[in-house]
Amino acid sequence: MTYVVKEECIKCKYTDCVEVCPVDCFHEGPNFLVIDPEECIDCSLCEPECPVNAIVADDDLEASDSHYLELNEELSAIWPVITEKKPALEDADEWADKQDKLPLLER
Repeated sequence: MTYVVKEECIKCKYTDCVEVCPVDCFHEGPNFLVIDPEECIDCSLCEPECPVNAIVADDDLEASDSHYLELNEELSAIWPVITEKKPALEDADEWADKQDKLPLLER
């Protein structure tokens, strides 16, 4: 099992989760974070740290969100690892409750 970052993170990119990860499995893109499923050890420490509930266990993914597992795997292979907490995006609070943000993902 692995944890997966979903669209709630897009245009927010809170990094509270990164700070608690014991294996540095988070990768950072311009406006989104992803988890490398090969590195994730299923410790669950990151899930409660996310202020927008963007992290979920892959076993708990809704069928409509299953593509996020593949997206995390794809992007973690090309984006750099992030190991320290950084400030969220400037307008993160404005985007925190918005839905249908996948088209806004910057690669």
